Amino acid sequence: MERIINIRKIAANWLFAAGLLLPASTPKAQPTTTADRPNILWLTCEDNSASWVGCYGNENATTPNIDKLATEGFQYMHAYATGTVCAPSRSSWITGVMALSMGTHPMRCSYDIPNDIIKYYPDYLKERGYYTGNFYKTDYNIGSRKAEDCWDDCNQDAPPNWENLKQKQPFFQVFNLKRSHESNAFGDVYNTRHDPKKVKLPTYHPDVPGMRENYALYEDAMENMDSDFGEVIQNLKEAGLYENTIIIYNSDHGGVLPRSKRFLFQNSLHCPLIIRIPEKYKHLWPAEKPGTKIDRLVSFIDMPKTWLSITGSTVPDYMQGKIFLGPQTEPEQEYHFAFRARTDERLDNARAVSDKHYLYIRNYMPYTPWMQHLDYIWNLEAAKAWDKAITDGTANSAQAKFFSPRGASEELYDMQNDPDNVNNLVDNPEYSQVLKKMRKQMRQKQEEIFDAGLIPETECARMAKENNTTMYEMARNPKLYNVPALLDAADLALEQNPKNQKELYSMLNSKDIGIRYWGIVGSFLINNKEAGIKALNDKSHEIRAMAAWLLIRTGEKEKGFACLNNLIDQNSYAILTVLNIVDWLGEEGRNLMPAVRQLNFGANDVVKKTGKTKVIVGYPGRMQLNLFERFGE
Repeated sequence: MERIINIRKIAANWLFAAGLLLPASTPKAQPTTTADRPNILWLTCEDNSASWVGCYGNENATTPNIDKLATEGFQYMHAYATGTVCAPSRSSWITGVMALSMGTHPMRCSYDIPNDIIKYYPDYLKERGYYTGNFYKTDYNIGSRKAEDCWDDCNQDAPPNWENLKQKQPFFQVFNLKRSHESNAFGDVYNTRHDPKKVKLPTYHPDVPGMRENYALYEDAMENMDSDFGEVIQNLKEAGLYENTIIIYNSDHGGVLPRSKRFLFQNSLHCPLIIRIPEKYKHLWPAEKPGTKIDRLVSFIDMPKTWLSITGSTVPDYMQGKIFLGPQTEPEQEYHFAFRARTDERLDNARAVSDKHYLYIRNYMPYTPWMQHLDYIWNLEAAKAWDKAITDGTANSAQAKFFSPRGASEELYDMQNDPDNVNNLVDNPEYSQVLKKMRKQMRQKQEEIFDAGLIPETECARMAKENNTTMYEMARNPKLYNVPALLDAADLALEQNPKNQKELYSMLNSKDIGIRYWGIVGSFLINNKEAGIKALNDKSHEIRAMAAWLLIRTGEKEKGFACLNNLIDQNSYAILTVLNIVDWLGEEGRNLMPAVRQLNFGANDVVKKTGKTKVIVGYPGRMQLNLFERFGE
């Protein structure tokens, strides 16, 4: 591939020509005085879906302060996260551009974005005269700019000084309530304030010791978070700011117990969203009176654009999503789009499209289990209890299947009649038209946002570096990254149809690494040994790894293991993929453990132990430890 010297200029010219990058636009009607510009307090909490909050129907929840805000504000019943974990979700928030559209969708990847094209939304607020504060979580998953730079105040050591904010009006203050984070569901689950007997378990969780108790422990955590929430509101009132401040409350994504956070199911994405707008700013109300439940579908990618609009700030045209409040409110979208990518040391790649009734999921790695052993999740007693229930036969087949390779490239769920999302309707002919419509919507959205996750993360990053560009710009340059062609290749591969064998094999000759990648994935899914032999010496280490796995499962074990051993010995840039394959191989993975033991990831990836707590820096190091534990090393 030819080196592109001035790729940003080329990409920008192509975008202008295509009408995809336009000069920033400004709202038609802007408040002109300080008094007309509302203060905004954005209260974010962590890791909980709407079902953990009392006003969303959880009778066992103790969230009186949040519930009260719902009676004074507007409760959105269909608010959905775009990402399934915190860093990709916040990457989308700070830019107003979906992380998947920028290449910042893998967990804690910190890849660069073009800061000359994409600003952070507080930049526009400051241009409008707003004082901006953030307490204190950033976690924006972006490497090209210091996270604190966009804020006037981003003090991690002390919460906002409300009297100071009173002097800084108008202000936009983010306050992250951290006591509902997943880590607050770790530890002793047998001494909780909430009664485990009152917990309503989903059908996919076995009713075994430790499971109900872990639910009760997280309800304690939610009560603690609600208490903090109430304290912040009280501080706002005491400072005399309550009636001229818009209060926004929501979680950063769904969760938190196993098969929620990190996944694309309903409870993974459906989040609480409540907005209190004082009478003074009644023109921004989305309904006639406070206390109304709002039926509009809202995506998290809508938020930055909306916050800029209601403050009269510049709304740049590169921002994605729809404005859902105020005089510039845009038509409601019919569908919500979300994504899943690598999470910590575990690999996955999936997309979701939903309306208010159905949820459609596209699995780009159907050969992986839904539930993979992830070091962080297994701190939860619920994960250990679920795992044990499968081992000792306590779990039923429906509960055990989530630890097996999913097999299906597609999933379709009726969220109204199957809120646990356990009955896959893809093969039900009664839903063929729904499925067809959902597929079309997903394809349309992936092309619209320039899905940057259609080739392995390492190859995407390498390609961007080789061409002196960012993944955001690369995904918009069809000479480097042809989104429609990659989607076509992926679709063919994921059909898992032996009739496609010849075409998939021919894809291995392509100059495009993405086409070759989908050629080997499709060949893997139909067990075409010849394709594995052909791809075993591909330039791409990711393709080699898949080819080696294919050969192992089709009888050419010596060749397959030799290739994987070689990739481990050289500490390949695809090492995380290789280590995951060692795990996916099951007992056969033991053959690779002598090489795995020799890996030394250096100072940034050292596995440290402090008492009973393991602190592991670096995802390959975590995966290595997982393999040691799995194989009794």
